[in-house]
Amino acid sequence: MTLTKAPPARGGRRDDADDPRARRFNSSLVLTLLLVLVVALQGPVRGALSAPVMQSWMTVFVAVVVQALPFLVLGVLLSAVIAVFVPPSFFARALPGRPALAVPVAGMAGAVLPGCECASVPVAGALVRRGVTPAAALAFLLSAPAINPIVLTATAVAFPGEPRMVLARFAASLLVACVMGWLWQRLGRTDWMRPPAHPSLEGLGKGAAFWGSIRHDVMHAGGFLVVGAMTAATLKAVVPASWLHTAAGNPVVAILALGLLAVVLSICSEADAFVAASLSQFSLTARLAFLVVGPMIDLKLFAMQAGTFGRGFALRFAPATFAMAVLASALVGAVLL
Repeated sequence: MTLTKAPPARGGRRDDADDPRARRFNSSLVLTLLLVLVVALQGPVRGALSAPVMQSWMTVFVAVVVQALPFLVLGVLLSAVIAVFVPPSFFARALPGRPALAVPVAGMAGAVLPGCECASVPVAGALVRRGVTPAAALAFLLSAPAINPIVLTATAVAFPGEPRMVLARFAASLLVACVMGWLWQRLGRTDWMRPPAHPSLEGLGKGAAFWGSIRHDVMHAGGFLVVGAMTAATLKAVVPASWLHTAAGNPVVAILALGLLAVVLSICSEADAFVAASLSQFSLTARLAFLVVGPMIDLKLFAMQAGTFGRGFALRFAPATFAMAVLASALVGAVLL
């Protein structure tokens, strides 16, 4: 028996739908229509871009992105080096055996190990898998993206006339990391934290894992940087100054407002100082809350913590971290700023 090819569908529509040339034709048609639309509306578009409010918006947006981008790239590269080439067992050997002492040591380790918050969550999960006490792993998770050298250098550049801001960020962030670690050691329960799964980069070669980590962090951190810069520019250019001054005029409201803003914006810690510096209507203490809260708990971190340690852990840990970060910012700001 011989096999014969089935006849084509009537009108050839099935073959056309599967034809890559048809898809290319459709994509080219859409692109052409978009270009024609842009050309036809170039007058209104040019007029909108030349408006003073848009000029102000573009100035702030470009300034924030250009200032923050070098630090973001350097932070991503160093984060990939730490995640791929430093074995997790190193941290287990370096920490003291007593959990009460391991917490501050793990917190201080964040000061010498560059990495953004996207990298700190899988590293903390690896520490727990290697037998490190969860309290110490959580202290490292909170401190590493907040007080590492890249972040502190970026903060100094963003606040050139306020060296106290660097010290205040370091002190408040380390305080929150240690207190949250001790609280977990004292009050945390093992059934609240799900054992972390192996990260997706395990099993790959060093080169593949390195570039995979870079691609992941660039896509996430770069996207959130753009969103943060757009939001900061919008606040500066569109929101009436009287509204911002009203919120900034009340110290409690200002701290809470910028703390919540940090949660929503989810900006990479290597770039958040430049966004905070642009919010000049607010006090230094309120902007300190923005810098302390953001690297410790935001929307993307909540999702990553829930995915790594379980939703029950994130629902307990995130609100407590936010409250402690706001409180520490207010206390440290009152003393140092």
